[in-house]
Amino acid sequence: MHIKQLDIKNFRNYDSLSVPFENKVNVIIGENAQGKTNLMEAIYVLAMAKSHRSSNDKELIHWDKEYAKIEGWIEKKNNTIPLELIITKKGKKAKCNHLEQVRLSQYIGNINVVMFAPEDLNLVKGSPSVRRRFIDMEIGQVSPIYLHDISQYQKVLHQRNQYLRLLQSKKQTDYMMLDIYTEQLIELAVKVMAKRIEFIQLLQEWAKSIHMSISRGLENLEIHYKTSIDVSEEDGLSKMVNAYQEKFITMKEKEVERGVTLLGPHRDDLIFKVNGRDVQIYGSQGQQRTTALSVKLAEIELIKNEMGEFPVLLLDDVLSELDDYRQSHLLSTIQGKVQTFVTTTSIDGINHETMKNANIYKVSKGQLI
Repeated sequence: MHIKQLDIKNFRNYDSLSVPFENKVNVIIGENAQGKTNLMEAIYVLAMAKSHRSSNDKELIHWDKEYAKIEGWIEKKNNTIPLELIITKKGKKAKCNHLEQVRLSQYIGNINVVMFAPEDLNLVKGSPSVRRRFIDMEIGQVSPIYLHDISQYQKVLHQRNQYLRLLQSKKQTDYMMLDIYTEQLIELAVKVMAKRIEFIQLLQEWAKSIHMSISRGLENLEIHYKTSIDVSEEDGLSKMVNAYQEKFITMKEKEVERGVTLLGPHRDDLIFKVNGRDVQIYGSQGQQRTTALSVKLAEIELIKNEMGEFPVLLLDDVLSELDDYRQSHLLSTIQGKVQTFVTTTSIDGINHETMKNANIYKVSKGQLI
């Protein structure tokens, strides 16, 4: 799949932009604060209906405008699909093939993207929330059911936390309602956790061989899903349910005392191991970067395997963060098969065949030349 045409209106520092793109590497060159990352963000928002940089949608709208609009014409298996996303201060409206989508979960997945930015190097050494967000965003692209389940989980989690705070402050004393919320949470938690484990196992299959190649056969990468309950990745749903039920019983008083839910997928994490050692704790910066790069390249292959087409790749100021060897490996992997958008302040020093055949654009003050 690839983006044939992108139109932007009132998005960040772009008043209006309409540009066709070819199914190849497209390099966006410009100084800082000119709109390079904003253009990448627009593509990401078109695909995911949310930003990778901000949780506040109002920040996406040009400061003196009422709305922002992103339109894209997506080529998929010789079929062009128009997508449209309008962002207002009251919410979002998404259209696919000119038909308004009732739920955003129905819209997401019409175009698949893999974003690789400097902050993604924090996938390994950053906080657990960074890794959970990564899992949720990537599974959501290939599984609308997961998007629905994680959304429902967050709703029940919010309700349960509110009730725990009422019990904490003695404004409520009925523990039966807490038990009802707990059962609802467990039902959704096992669905979310099972899908995450399945996804990580698939991701590791691709990442393991990629990492081995980048490390010249010297490093073996493992990715493990770390749960907040005592279960293994091989356990079935019924055992997960029982484990949650038992753990919630033992944690009930502590949760009421603290007024917050202490178990569930919102507390889980990923562990990356290279040659059996935790990369976050014991890995060098080079090993951490190789791990992050391997995972991102694995995403591309996983989405191709699941959806039948390569996703669009967004490389936002990341080439300068990689040494020549990792940079070359990345560019060789995407050469001739993945539509790629690259932002950089300069292509000087990037000597690779992929870049020599790229389309070059210059951005200045929200205008593409």
